[in-house]
Amino acid sequence: MARDFSDMAMQLHAHRAEFPRNRGDRLPTEFVWRDPSSIPPRPWVYGRHLIRKQVSVTVAPGGVGKSSLTICEALAMASGRELLGDWTTKGLKVWLYNLEDPRDEMDRRIIAAMQHHHVSPEEIAGRLYVDTGRERALSTAIQTREGVQIIKPELDALADEIEVREIDVLVIDPFVSSHQASENDNGAIDLVAKEWARLADRCNCAIELVHHTRKTNGEEATTESGRGASALLAAARLGRVLNKMHPTLREKWGLMDDPATFFGINRDKANLAPEGAREWRRMATVSLANGDNVGVCEVWMPPDTFDGVSVDDLLLVQRALDGKDTLSCRYSDQAGDDWAGVTVAETLGLDATADRKRIKKMIEAWLKSGALKKVKIPDAKRMGRPYLEVGEWANQ
Repeated sequence: MARDFSDMAMQLHAHRAEFPRNRGDRLPTEFVWRDPSSIPPRPWVYGRHLIRKQVSVTVAPGGVGKSSLTICEALAMASGRELLGDWTTKGLKVWLYNLEDPRDEMDRRIIAAMQHHHVSPEEIAGRLYVDTGRERALSTAIQTREGVQIIKPELDALADEIEVREIDVLVIDPFVSSHQASENDNGAIDLVAKEWARLADRCNCAIELVHHTRKTNGEEATTESGRGASALLAAARLGRVLNKMHPTLREKWGLMDDPATFFGINRDKANLAPEGAREWRRMATVSLANGDNVGVCEVWMPPDTFDGVSVDDLLLVQRALDGKDTLSCRYSDQAGDDWAGVTVAETLGLDATADRKRIKKMIEAWLKSGALKKVKIPDAKRMGRPYLEVGEWANQ
């Protein structure tokens, strides 16, 4: 930050909440109906996660990719490009304040992300600001014998910089390093979190607080899994949680041989917007000219069962199955070469082993639609075994 401040001890200022005044200091204020079309729409700035005058929270375990995600989002907002598929307001100025990493590490991550997403320096010139806690620590509150005290000069200094630079989005990573209050004290964290909300309102900006989860013992985290007191999430208007992709999904989607980290984003606290479906991100490895390898966040979409498979392909499968002996079209994938899925694979150019789960899903979908039907034929022991036959022919 551009200005210097005196010793922290000189900055302590007890927090005092003032009763709001309105309309000539007369309260309460009578409600007056307004034409809904005259009410300004909510001032979203990035997707349905960041909004002016509000605090949003991102919760994630360590090592998932939360810092890389916020860096790519900052580049998207500063450049005005939808790098990760989320809508962004054009012409935004973003301030990344990382309280853990040194500047060299931040430079590596940002430049690697720019290189991977083809963002030129000119696109973000004058729109992206980066500071680190290694160079200038940040503390908005301190715990004393009398309880938590808000360091008002520190918040005023942030407000001054936001207003001078016309910052639209401030990202604090991580939240725990931005204060010295007891993180398990709900009353203390409530005061700290509400000061961030006041700052967002005062400066007409969106504030993102990045927060670690507590230990989840292998269970999937939610926004309520945030470390320490729950008051932080309560004070935020929007929250999302990041989780590494479970091994069963990696296997399902054929990702076991991919060394990259995959993580999902769930918006499970959305006071101002509906909860969105889970979105997926992949950590790509980017090589820099200095020899360093850096992880960069990118969009990843799960493969659809019928990607590249058309109605014409279904017709080819039906003809192939119709031309075979029914006894060579077993429903069970344990039937070896007699499994109907082998014929599906040969017809569509798939691998009956590697694509087994996908083929089974296709067969189930075709059974449900009536394109295939299941019949039982007695075996040598007069036990009825299920086989597949053509049902309703695909439109030709």
